[in-house]
Amino acid sequence: MDHADIRGTFFIECEDLMEALNDGLDRIDDSWDTGADPETINAVFRAVHSIKGGAGAFKLDTLVRFAHQFETTLDALRAGRIMPEPALLHLFHRAADQLSDLLQAARTGAAVEADNSAALVRELAAAAGDEDATSDADAEDFGFVPMALTLDLDMDAAPLPEGNRRYAITFSPLRGLYSCGNDPCVLFRVLADLGQLEVRLDRSRLPDFDALDWQESWLSWELTLETDEPEHQIDEVFEFVEGLCTLEIRLLSDTPSPTDPGNPTAPDPGAPSWDPPAEDSTPPSSGTLSAAVPTASRDNEKSSPPRATVRVELDRVDRLINIVGELVINQAMLSQCVQDEGVPPRSPIRTRLDDFKSLAREIQESVMAIRAQAIKPLFQRMSRIAREAADIAGKQIRLVTEGETTEVDKTVIERLADPLTHMIRNAVDHGIESPEKRQAAGKFETGTIILSAEHRSGRVLIEVRDDGGGINRPRVLDIAKSKGLVPEDAQLADEEIDSLLFLPGFSTSAVVSDLSGRGVGMDVVKSAIQALGGRIAIASEPGKGTTFSISLPLTLAVLDGMVVDVAGHTMVVPVPAIIETLRPRPQDVHSLGAGEQVVAIRGSFIPIVDCGAIFGYRSPVRRYDSTVLLLVETGRQKLCALVVDGIHDQRQVVIKGLENGYGRIPGIAAATILGDGRIALIIDPEEAVALGSGDPSLNPEV
Repeated sequence: MDHADIRGTFFIECEDLMEALNDGLDRIDDSWDTGADPETINAVFRAVHSIKGGAGAFKLDTLVRFAHQFETTLDALRAGRIMPEPALLHLFHRAADQLSDLLQAARTGAAVEADNSAALVRELAAAAGDEDATSDADAEDFGFVPMALTLDLDMDAAPLPEGNRRYAITFSPLRGLYSCGNDPCVLFRVLADLGQLEVRLDRSRLPDFDALDWQESWLSWELTLETDEPEHQIDEVFEFVEGLCTLEIRLLSDTPSPTDPGNPTAPDPGAPSWDPPAEDSTPPSSGTLSAAVPTASRDNEKSSPPRATVRVELDRVDRLINIVGELVINQAMLSQCVQDEGVPPRSPIRTRLDDFKSLAREIQESVMAIRAQAIKPLFQRMSRIAREAADIAGKQIRLVTEGETTEVDKTVIERLADPLTHMIRNAVDHGIESPEKRQAAGKFETGTIILSAEHRSGRVLIEVRDDGGGINRPRVLDIAKSKGLVPEDAQLADEEIDSLLFLPGFSTSAVVSDLSGRGVGMDVVKSAIQALGGRIAIASEPGKGTTFSISLPLTLAVLDGMVVDVAGHTMVVPVPAIIETLRPRPQDVHSLGAGEQVVAIRGSFIPIVDCGAIFGYRSPVRRYDSTVLLLVETGRQKLCALVVDGIHDQRQVVIKGLENGYGRIPGIAAATILGDGRIALIIDPEEAVALGSGDPSLNPEV
């Protein structure tokens, strides 16, 4: 692995460290008033310390300086010198955001605002009571320049100030240290930053060449460090390799000269010495990454070993998924051919084909699991968006996340970032009231936004809920009329007024600000969600808040579908959306209002939607005893019965998008290729229900 590969792996590992950092800060947020867990604070500290160590190995000086002050302030917190007050935690979140920006800048070579780093360093230093660091930050250069870590072995150097302590350190790597890519040279360079370091190599255990086991660790080192730093700072240098070495740190009772025979760590004049790399040398690539990534925790003995992983380019996974899709189509075609030939059900060919079908399903599920990932990193990004938007708007916001472990196709997650950003900023700017208004309404001054995700009916439901003032529907309608978006005499229901928010160019902001007012927002959100094969809905209660619900497919590749007949046309309904199927009796069907009908099922009345009628294949049927009802669950767990003329079978189908070639078709999610080569449309149950109820938001022109 060359240097560039190791550097790339370092940044990937930093993503995990940043996730752990943000997780820890969130946990401290939740418990600051009752006392933060010391181990959580330590975990946050270790994450920043690990990033700092790796940045030093790659000579990313800006990252090192910023992370150093960040960890210094965190060290003051874990030592109890400062308390986890809300203002301090907000500062830590901002510092974590800046650390993320610095990592991204170092990774891509992009520019980063140096003033932001300098200002945050001053704030962090002030919070820790470090006046020297505060003044130093004023003159600090936060541009990216290479860092030179040196080992000072000049025996004629001026003596260190009084009060320094001398430590004897015995360091013996174990076999696993090198297999993880660690390099003692990197550790010694970091130790040299703490004071004056002397190093002696002990090769007494090194066997003869013929008996040498190349995978074993034979060398050890005796080090003497004179420093004014406390012992825990020395211990933290070796934090990366805990459990991978034997380590002893002893505080010497006096400070004899390094060459004094009374010094137990004094070099033996006849012993071989170790000459550290020169200042401008680069440590071996095998060790540069290891200093960045902790290979064991402080409770290494209790923790289970990490699962082995392999990083694969996303393009290769995409190609594999496409091949699996073609495999599913070929399996369906083979099944169709066998059926057309009239092969008996229990013949060997049928049996082997069933085995092939099971194997194809298992391959498909395994491949799709590769693409699935938890939505947690996206939610963590939204926490930053909420904080920044709250600072701009001058509001107090608390973002609560739920269902972070919900897994979604990676492509869906990537394309969901922009819509969610719009929605979070919209909730802060329009949803949550000012602290004064909230107090007058009898609410807490701090507004709450809940971002949640869950699997429901074979789809992913993401909700953004706020406890703000709700949608001011009279004002929304007045603005729509003034802009000519609806007729002056229009009388709209609440749901129809809410749908106006998705019109292009619609905005309730009277002033253009950094957050809103340019007429670009919710229409962009709706278009992005629809491009993913999803839908978005609004529910609002005046004075209590607003909920935006996004429903998305689990995957953009394959689904289990029920192949049905609709007025002579073959269509597909996603199986996860179907609760049950039934043939209604005439006495179970009842008429309501102008042509609306419901079916009585176990004491409940379920609305009926005729698929053949809503898609324009035929007129609505008058009797349902010769049809089949598919009981489906729509948004907010409402039930509805879809009318189809018959059910053919159930099979896996490969999803083929229609947006690029045909645009969006209301009520249709996508298309698929059947085993006989025909094209079948895949019904979107929720949109079909909304289409049957005359929902104006499904008008393609809206």
